[in-house]
Amino acid sequence: MNGREYLKVRAVRAEQGSGTSIFAFFLYGADINRVADISRIRRDEQELKGFQRREIRDHVKEIAAFLDSGPVLFPNAIILALSPEVEFASARGRSPGNLCEVGDAGTLSIPIYPEGRRAAWIVDGQQRSLALSAAKDRTIAVPVVGFVSDALETQREQFILVNKARPLPTRLINELLPEVSVLLPRDLAARQLPSALCEALNTDPNSPFCGLIKRESDAKDRAGIVTDNALIETMKASLKTPAGALGQFKHNGDGNDTAAMYDALVLYWSAVRDTFPEAWGKPPSESRLMHSAGIRAMGALMDTIMLRADASPDKAAAVRAMLARMAPRCCWTGGTWEGLGLDWNEIQSTSQHITKLSDHLMHIERDLARAAA
Repeated sequence: MNGREYLKVRAVRAEQGSGTSIFAFFLYGADINRVADISRIRRDEQELKGFQRREIRDHVKEIAAFLDSGPVLFPNAIILALSPEVEFASARGRSPGNLCEVGDAGTLSIPIYPEGRRAAWIVDGQQRSLALSAAKDRTIAVPVVGFVSDALETQREQFILVNKARPLPTRLINELLPEVSVLLPRDLAARQLPSALCEALNTDPNSPFCGLIKRESDAKDRAGIVTDNALIETMKASLKTPAGALGQFKHNGDGNDTAAMYDALVLYWSAVRDTFPEAWGKPPSESRLMHSAGIRAMGALMDTIMLRADASPDKAAAVRAMLARMAPRCCWTGGTWEGLGLDWNEIQSTSQHITKLSDHLMHIERDLARAAA
């Protein structure tokens, strides 16, 4: 075994997918964190690492308190991604008659490495594993299912699919989606392209949103002010229709012109930034333009303005002209919205307010366009 220290367990091996080894076995609760790391989501020089959400401390304490309450039943399996370094030896001897030969029984050997370099990563069960490590009883038998893959993309895919039906932070899924290529459920697939565009807007120095978008991997002291979900929802809506500012570049079966989509986003939102410089880049408490409601409403207006500007020889100038004539009737940092009866800071991120503000902005644009005709 090359002089390494191993944790050896009885396991059953089967295969799924394209020959991927799957193991089912039991570990003592205290041993999970000896062999597995928690791959928390973070960014390293703009590259997305990991996939796990930050632990929810109160929930971990609740699970630990339950485990310490006495003899407990804890059948919930932990799912691990295992490095190809694990070794499996099939058991010898005759098999019983009439055996359902689904799996191969044997011994699984998992190398033990220091934290941060371990040979397994927790895909599902982060909080349970933390609670088990804190529990007084170190010998609780915990079911574990492990699949062999050191490919981060595969681990992310499994993390998203396993957690899809659970209350997982939307922003965490949003940030992970561009990093996977597996066939996703329809609702997740609809968010994948907008999530990738959102990431580009946040990292491109030429983007008006560069460094302004809140992402789940952000450090706590980072200055992001615009929620990624607000932008993603506006992009989803624009992609749904062939007449949308983004949807016109969506070609089913022939690939999408994502470069044209991104250029349209930069053109429009740069014009928004330059039209409302006093409202741009401020916290939502100081500017409702940067609030989810403002982003959603201006995003809804994007389709109308961008398509109207298509007929102009200078599209960027046309977009800026249309926004400029609307500016005096907008109340992002002060005043009262005429026609809505709401002070600027009364606008909230509710479906009712978002719809009212979106309709109001489109009504203003339509009236001004008619007057200018």
